[in-house]
Amino acid sequence: MTIRILLVDDQHLVRAGLRMLCETDNTLEVVGEAATGSDAVRLAEQLSPDVVLMDLRMPGMDGIRATAAILASRPATRILALTTFDDDDHLYPALAAGACGFLVKDASPTDLLHGIHRAAAGDHPFSPNVLRRVVDSALASRTAPPTPEPRTPSGLTPRELEVLALVAEGLPNADIATHLHLGITTVKTHITNLMAKTGTTNRVQLAVLGARTPRN
Repeated sequence: MTIRILLVDDQHLVRAGLRMLCETDNTLEVVGEAATGSDAVRLAEQLSPDVVLMDLRMPGMDGIRATAAILASRPATRILALTTFDDDDHLYPALAAGACGFLVKDASPTDLLHGIHRAAAGDHPFSPNVLRRVVDSALASRTAPPTPEPRTPSGLTPRELEVLALVAEGLPNADIATHLHLGITTVKTHITNLMAKTGTTNRVQLAVLGARTPRN
């Protein structure tokens, strides 16, 4: 099945490079390009892409607002944010707007293509360094009044604690499944249960909680 891609970036050279990369995979079809957030919203409505590669920093309507606007009318669209290491302040707002994952622009071609496929399949691709940076930032940003040291969330099974620790390390579901010798569906079930038990609503929140949870 062909995955329809919309490229959104205000730099023409970046879009051209992404298009050339996507064209190396015969299961991907670039159906459009946008240089602004407002153009992205318009083209998403016209072209019905499966995955949007979304730059976060653009003049006018930025990628965060464009993400929210696209998903408001097309909630099934998978929006994958492309970011750089200095974009930390944008990651949480983009996640809140509905982005399904974050990849760095200097990711390897293989990792970027793999991330697109994972996003289209309903997974949440994160470059490990990005997730690690977000977790570290969250840990470092705790301010007064001091909060108690985090304790292991109650009611988690040993297997759920293992999955939680690997999520905190930035591993995708497939790697967690390989590491723990589980099926991907089983890993997804554990993550769903973890979110329900811990009150988290997305993978970044779960990763932060995992980083704060003492290891035995």
